[in-house]
Amino acid sequence: MDSTKIPWADRVWNPVTGCSRVSEGCRNCYAHSMHARFGKGPFNVTFHYSRRFEPLRWIKPQRVFVCSMSDLFHKDIPSATIHDLIQVMQTLSRHTFMILTKRPERMREIMQRYTPPPSNIWIGVSAEHQQAADERIPILLQTPAAVRFVSLEPLLG
Repeated sequence: MDSTKIPWADRVWNPVTGCSRVSEGCRNCYAHSMHARFGKGPFNVTFHYSRRFEPLRWIKPQRVFVCSMSDLFHKDIPSATIHDLIQVMQTLSRHTFMILTKRPERMREIMQRYTPPPSNIWIGVSAEHQQAADERIPILLQTPAAVRFVSLEPLLG
């Protein structure tokens, strides 16, 4: 399933699923809840090699939420895997890929290799309260990106 009801995206692309809690904003995690409801076993980080080239099938330009069931910059995802996926995204310039993370340090480290940043890859951080915003947004602003965004959900304070 790659269609979505998320209003700001046309599709989701989940070449990686699974995550671990990193902040208070993970308390009511959508992905974790979905996995608990429909998944089998632990919510471990898993690379789905067969999904790697899914966006190649999409002819019409799409707004794609990348890893809605994970965090692309999770420590358990090898850097080489992230770079492979970014290469797929760069190749498909007709699509806009939106990557959201609660791990901005790793995002900055990975994205600094892309100068200029790919114009079709947007990066963002989620900030569940002011402290998270104060910590994550400055790192986001230091990260090369065509477009940066902030997601304020779940808004806890």
